[in-house]
Amino acid sequence: MLEEKNDNLHEADGKTGIEINDSITDDAAEISNSETLAEDAAPENESTLDTNENDHQEALDVITNSNAAESEDETLKDRHDIPMQDYNTFSLDALVDELKKLVSTDKVMSVKDHIEEIKKAFLLQYHHLLEEKREEFNASNPDPNEEFEYHLPLKSKFDEYYNVFRDQRNAHFKHLQTNLKSNLENRLAIVEELKELINPQENIKDTLKHFNELRERWKNAGSIPKDKYNHVWNNYHFHVENFYDYLHLDREARDLDFKHNLELKQKIIARVEELVEDTDVSKSFRELQDLHRIWKEEIGPVSKEHRDAIWNRFSELTKKIHDKREILFENQRANEQQNLEVKKEIIAKIEVLGTEKVNSHSQWLVQIQKVEDLRNEFFAAGKVPSEVNEETWAAFKTAVRNFNAFKNSFYKDIKKDQNDNLNKKLALVAKAKELQESTDFQATTPVMKQIQEEWKQIGHVPKKYSDKIWKEFKDACNHYFDKLKEHKSEENGEEVAAFDNKKAYLETLRAFQLTGDHKTDLDAIKAHIETWKGFGKVPFSRRHIEGKFNKILDALFEKLSLSKKETEMMRFSNRIDSLSDSNDTRKLDNEKIFLMRKIEEVQNEIFQLENNIQFFANTKNAKKENSIVLEVRKNIAIHKESLEVWKEKLKQLRNLGQE
Repeated sequence: MLEEKNDNLHEADGKTGIEINDSITDDAAEISNSETLAEDAAPENESTLDTNENDHQEALDVITNSNAAESEDETLKDRHDIPMQDYNTFSLDALVDELKKLVSTDKVMSVKDHIEEIKKAFLLQYHHLLEEKREEFNASNPDPNEEFEYHLPLKSKFDEYYNVFRDQRNAHFKHLQTNLKSNLENRLAIVEELKELINPQENIKDTLKHFNELRERWKNAGSIPKDKYNHVWNNYHFHVENFYDYLHLDREARDLDFKHNLELKQKIIARVEELVEDTDVSKSFRELQDLHRIWKEEIGPVSKEHRDAIWNRFSELTKKIHDKREILFENQRANEQQNLEVKKEIIAKIEVLGTEKVNSHSQWLVQIQKVEDLRNEFFAAGKVPSEVNEETWAAFKTAVRNFNAFKNSFYKDIKKDQNDNLNKKLALVAKAKELQESTDFQATTPVMKQIQEEWKQIGHVPKKYSDKIWKEFKDACNHYFDKLKEHKSEENGEEVAAFDNKKAYLETLRAFQLTGDHKTDLDAIKAHIETWKGFGKVPFSRRHIEGKFNKILDALFEKLSLSKKETEMMRFSNRIDSLSDSNDTRKLDNEKIFLMRKIEEVQNEIFQLENNIQFFANTKNAKKENSIVLEVRKNIAIHKESLEVWKEKLKQLRNLGQE
């Protein structure tokens, strides 16, 4: 039995692609014995090769291991085409979007490493957010029996996409493992048959025919486990070389084949020499990896006189590219060290904020925003050396946790005041509800006004109760004052007369025709409005006539082709004048509150839309704005126009209060 060589790439100088002609003569020299065969197959200068291999083995191992992995699963090759991004700088939304995109590929193993990095980055941020929410909950809910619950819809989406990937990966592994074992057994069987070919008792033509059959079977045998890859390939090529070297076939044909293989390997070496000078180290290393695969799996052996020299040259060039790659990694590690320093500075700033005393809610909002900005900077700072990653993350969490504890101690102190304010406002709500059905308007009205003033003087209440008790209080007050207004209207004969006059005037207004001259028509409409105002207030129960008047105005405004802003302001002016004439300060105040809330609402909407635009601007296709971006810009313009109208209305209302 032949001795099998060690798993060294330069011994895999095998032949996989040439055909041996059946016309080769039967003049094959006899083989002495298997021991002599094994001895002759050994390198002529073993100590020199061993030294050379030791010098370059690290570089060769890197390539061999990667090629073995890709040979086991060919989908791994595609991972080089997908850039490995710094997912720690992604937001939670961006991480979920990236995960969704990656799981859509059918080559699950090409994205395996990317998805695992996304998972680590997502869980890092998610757990940090969860801790913050838990601390906020504990600070605002002193009841130990109330359990903390927090649901992030984005986490459900992440789990959904990751489960899809996991199922795809498991199915892929199951299918892969089914074939690997069978393919390995087939290849080992081929190697055993190849060993038995060296038999001087057999006819050379039959041996050659069997040899070609074995090569064809080997070519189609399929993938094998990566841990067996190098060993099996080397044994196969070792016995192919023996077949060439010791059967002494047609020397002319064999020498031509050796020459052809030598030329192919020299071309590979020439290409590797170019790659050594290439500045794109990662791309060069990837191509070098492919060249090693071609050298090993596709090109046959060369003559013994060139075998060691050409391999040593290939090995030396491989080490040069490997050394350049190591320098690149060193630079990356230097960047990681810089990132570490940045993150340490961020942690130090958060620690300082965790000791600065502030004494108002507005000041705390500033502090909270500072920490949030630092938190975003921390996640955007990039990777740090893996050996200090956990330590850095723990220091960051501790700094944020200490800040939150410091902040919560302030809010615990003011929580008692807010609860006291809540009790005071609840008492006012109860009193307002008690009086809302009163018909003793002379005695009740001053009391209701006093209640409203007291409400304004009371400070903040816990946020979760604020909207609810305000609505109850407002509804009770509005109910009473609406009844009061209706009562006054019924008793006011002048208001009834005003209604009759306005009803008659509507008929005149319906017959009004525009002349076509914009200024003349606009002045005429304004005159009609002033005439209408001059009739005075109408009874509360008959205020529907104002709506009819406004409908006629709307139709006239539409024919007049006024701008949207002019139309809105004329309508608003008419409405506010009516409220002013009625001396209803409550409704004027409510109108002012409504306008302020609308301005805040529109400003927030504009801010959100502009943030969306910024997100699109940071994408790869930012220069090619798609229809979604254009639609967002259009919405921003519409909102800004609307904002100007709301601000103008508030300004007009405030000017009315100063008159």
